[in-house]
Amino acid sequence: MKVDDYKKIVDEYTPKENVLKNAIISFVAGGMLGVFSEFLLRVYCLWLDLPRKESGVLVILSLIVLASILTALGVFDVLVNKFKCGLIIPITGFAHSMTSSALEYKNEGLISGIGSNIFKLAGNVILYGVVSVYIFGVVRLLIFGG
Repeated sequence: MKVDDYKKIVDEYTPKENVLKNAIISFVAGGMLGVFSEFLLRVYCLWLDLPRKESGVLVILSLIVLASILTALGVFDVLVNKFKCGLIIPITGFAHSMTSSALEYKNEGLISGIGSNIFKLAGNVILYGVVSVYIFGVVRLLIFGG
């Protein structure tokens, strides 16, 4: 079988995604996550009588814990398949990637398993995030001055 014939067969049977539908689902899911985060922020401000800045830290911690628990229960992947990338904001996506790695390598022990592999997926985010911030900081310094 020629490569072109094989590619045609693969293209024929590969499910087609509805990009517009996925974008709308992601937009709505991300919006719902934003509404939930704002609800948590207001709850922490009112019930715990905390300033907005400190309540924001608790919201971030709450999203990390929630994403990690849902990942450990096997629910987070199901939700992402349903709601698309609207749930993979940096905080929940980062927590999910770390928890997934930890669960995958837990049988190898705390040091050589979890400790060595917990940043396997999240390491790229950390590396390129730090490098990007450095580059954009230098560019900003050069354009706008000190």
